[in-house]
Amino acid sequence: MKKEGHPEYNNVVFVDVSTNREFPARSTMKSKETKLIDGVEFFVVRREVTMDSHPAYTGEKRFVDSAGRVEKFNSKFRRK
Repeated sequence: MKKEGHPEYNNVVFVDVSTNREFPARSTMKSKETKLIDGVEFFVVRREVTMDSHPAYTGEKRFVDSAGRVEKFNSKFRRK
């Protein structure tokens, strides 16, 4: 196999900005910011949403709108 055809894997720590929880992993991503964890240097990649804060994983229900879908459709496409 060609060595130049494969991506370089790096130690990366993903940080959820809403909960500040860190997820160390390996990835092809890099960043300018680094962090030392247990003597190993990790690239820091900040994320808005991760499994720690996404409603699908946390079971949290968010109420998006007060009007129902049918009422919204009728009000939008009602004949004048």
